[in-house]
Amino acid sequence: MINILIVEDDKNIRKLMSIWLQKAGYNPLTAANGEEAVNLLAKEKIHLLLVDIMMPVMSGTELLRYLKLNDIRLPVIITTAKESIEDKKICFSLGADDYLVKPVDREELLLRINAVLKRSNVIDSKILHIGSVTLDANTLTVSSGEKSTTMPKKEFEILFFLLSDSDRVYTKPQLMDAFWGYDSDSFPDTVKVHINRIRQKIEPYPEIGIRTIRGVGYKGDIHVQKK
Repeated sequence: MINILIVEDDKNIRKLMSIWLQKAGYNPLTAANGEEAVNLLAKEKIHLLLVDIMMPVMSGTELLRYLKLNDIRLPVIITTAKESIEDKKICFSLGADDYLVKPVDREELLLRINAVLKRSNVIDSKILHIGSVTLDANTLTVSSGEKSTTMPKKEFEILFFLLSDSDRVYTKPQLMDAFWGYDSDSFPDTVKVHINRIRQKIEPYPEIGIRTIRGVGYKGDIHVQKK
């Protein structure tokens, strides 16, 4: 299970983000300021931090400085109301991996988390169980009983992502951003081509699929009750 630490002084935002992360298959932990975060980092294995800037006791930038000074290399996404270029420059210079301005959109946050985890190779530790089907990111395999299918990395990651958050519909541009990046030279039909290849490979596993939502995009399709 991937542990994501939410460092945020607003308890309502902490609670909302925790719900979002739980539904997406992550294990959220929370801290009300940077000092609480430092204490948790000493006790728990954390894979990614969501960090607000303006907090009492120890601010988000102070937490970034602490991580840098102590050579603690963890993916960090800043979530803040501060939107100036100067604030962004400071955070990125201190080691932040991404920067989101509040109010944060749920879909965008999950896409950014997935992209950062993917770049940091953290996502490879994930295993997803759906009915009798297991998706193992360590081996890029989909298996059920004696059946096992190894997939290309990109195709597996797209499938894993959609099934991990199967309640949401993702547009082609959102998927392009998450898996190829905005500056990619890939053609617009790249997503459709990958989706079609994935569907062919998972035909032996009727419990999972990818559904096309006409005029919108794609969503994970699960044919068993999720645990």
